[in-house]
Amino acid sequence: QVQLVESGGGLVQAGGSLRLSCAASGTIFNINTMGWYRQTPGKQRELVATITSGGDTNLADSVKGRFTISRDNAKNTVYLQMNSLKPEDSAVYYCYVRYAALRTAWGQGTQVTVSS
Repeated sequence: QVQLVESGGGLVQAGGSLRLSCAASGTIFNINTMGWYRQTPGKQRELVATITSGGDTNLADSVKGRFTISRDNAKNTVYLQMNSLKPEDSAVYYCYVRYAALRTAWGQGTQVTVSS
């Protein structure tokens, strides 16, 4: 069984910063991609950022220049540093992990609310 424990969400004013963390534990091995998606009510879950085990990153255009994704392979942890937050960044953010080639796991989600 795989557990993804997210932390760091909360309420922040526009222009502020938050840092999300997600630690993977349990029967998880050969982690390839780790990342973050987000979802707002009535909309599909969308990619925010991913990072491979080799450090290659992919960020949504809407967050480029403001968000940074990083990971600690020794701790099986992925981070999302979010700066210059905007109200439209408000969403539930979900941690995502792909491991053992084809298996995936999702976190429970953490709420990020940006007030104007």
